[in-house]
Amino acid sequence: MHNVVMENYAAEGKSLARVEGKVIFVENTIPGDEVDVLVQKNKKDWGEGIALHFHKYSDLRIEPFCQHFGVCGGCQWQMLPYHLQLQYKQQQVTDNLRRIGKIPLPEMMPIIGAEQTTRYRNKMEYTFSNKRFLLSEEIKNPAISADENVAGFHARGFFDKVVPIIECHLQPEPTNYIRLAVWDYAKQHGLTHYDIRNHTGYLRNLLIRIATTGEIMVNLVVGFEDKENREALLQFIKDRFPEITTLLYTINPKWNDSLYDLEPVVYFGKGYIIEKLENFEFKISPKSFFQTNTRQGEKLYQVTRDFAELNGTQTVYDLYCGTGSIGIFVSKQAQKIVGVDVVEDAIADAKENALLNDLPNAAFFAGDVIDICDDSFFEDHGKPDVIITDPPRAGMHEKLVKKLLEIAAPLIVYVSCNPATQARDLALLHEKYEVTKIQPVDMFPHTLHIENVVQLKLR
Repeated sequence: MHNVVMENYAAEGKSLARVEGKVIFVENTIPGDEVDVLVQKNKKDWGEGIALHFHKYSDLRIEPFCQHFGVCGGCQWQMLPYHLQLQYKQQQVTDNLRRIGKIPLPEMMPIIGAEQTTRYRNKMEYTFSNKRFLLSEEIKNPAISADENVAGFHARGFFDKVVPIIECHLQPEPTNYIRLAVWDYAKQHGLTHYDIRNHTGYLRNLLIRIATTGEIMVNLVVGFEDKENREALLQFIKDRFPEITTLLYTINPKWNDSLYDLEPVVYFGKGYIIEKLENFEFKISPKSFFQTNTRQGEKLYQVTRDFAELNGTQTVYDLYCGTGSIGIFVSKQAQKIVGVDVVEDAIADAKENALLNDLPNAAFFAGDVIDICDDSFFEDHGKPDVIITDPPRAGMHEKLVKKLLEIAAPLIVYVSCNPATQARDLALLHEKYEVTKIQPVDMFPHTLHIENVVQLKLR
């Protein structure tokens, strides 16, 4: 298809055009771009494709600020001014709730944008690899080899090739300094990098957490034990970056990068960092989940607390509670907090966080809500007046939705990182609940991701 003008934004970062009555979705374009399209998926009423050639760039485009834009797979929207990113994200929430939910909705509140649109992440994970991703202009350069030890991020669409990152704008310094120093040390000392296909190589990952409190955690992940090299490298990191408050290492001999079934070992420091939301403190251990954007996480939780309409008398159930952050954040306005999550390590963290904040009115339980929340549980802990649910991207299990309909709490606050699955769940809850408030929150500027908070009231 030639000279196709992109008309509007569609979900997942694609733009759409209408060609002879058919809707065509095209990646890496924005409204106003005029492109030649290679159609890769062709259905009766719609198609999907990629832009082969740009005849004209949209007037809306701005210059991306990162030298790695379009290659590393992150920050896909740097070419869009931030106010337009917010506009399209709001549209995404609206479209999903209307098209998938098909239920009556109140007027949506304007999206809450981020004051800080770079250096906002508190957690980053870098990958070491012996396979470098080559840019088109590098392929012809004999001085640059694809078989090179690099540190950075997986190239978009490639599980086995890594883009060497010079400067990432997502996390505050010293994140780049630490990664580059370890990469340089590895070159100087001949440390091998991981080969994901052959499952060989020593250096695998580097995880860095930087809290707004100033505390810094670094976890070095290696493929096998090599005490001499490991201790020398860890000591180098500790000496070079005295601002690091906790330094750990993890030995991962597995074929995958997941750390949940591995035990990080403390080399230096207390083994965790403290992060703050308002006046609440949270202990973050190496495997803890915590909102990745602390400042926007605070705003998200403030909306959640506001939507819960607490007056000090209610029992609040925090489902998918993780390390207890939402429940703890709303606890001062509630009589009692009951948190439930299937991940036992997360519940252990939640209990510690409740102690850290001196909250005797918060109790946390490991298990599946569907199994735990029976009559005897309600007898022991009280029936919920308010339910807060913050499920993963897949949304709530249908059995849990049925359980919520059975419990029939007067008010539900549904926090979602995926408005499409949220819309599906809202349609099921519509049997007994009406949606009374909707508030999108942008947690991840320059990306396609959007959080949305919905208040539901029992009819």
